[in-house]
Amino acid sequence: MWVTKLLRLLARVGLGAGLIYAGITHLSFSRLEFQAQVPLWLALDPDFVVIASGVVEILLGLGLLSFGKLVPLAGIAAAVFFVVIFAGNINQYVEGIDAFGLDTDQARLQRLFFQPVLVLWALWSTSAFSVLRAWASRA
Repeated sequence: MWVTKLLRLLARVGLGAGLIYAGITHLSFSRLEFQAQVPLWLALDPDFVVIASGVVEILLGLGLLSFGKLVPLAGIAAAVFFVVIFAGNINQYVEGIDAFGLDTDQARLQRLFFQPVLVLWALWSTSAFSVLRAWASRA
């Protein structure tokens, strides 16, 4: 039991730190690469999308690094965020956009399979599945 709790904590801290780092890169040195991933059909300024998603990533990371009842909610929010930004990853694959070292169709395709892992990671590491089950039982 304590091993599972420790693994969840380490996974949550790792994901939280990763989100904060990714958010910082959105706002600084990787900004142009992130802009290239914004789908053309999204009728918003790509720079705005990158800045907004960077801020959201930092806030989600902080939520994952917090304690108490906020943690599962941050996990659910992070999972939803990973689903929403999946459109950018699909766009990168479909349009053949080279960014972040993903310069082949194979590399871009492989990245798509990592997104569900992030969703599950966010939900498992925060024990959000129990919150979702509780919500479902009340519905």
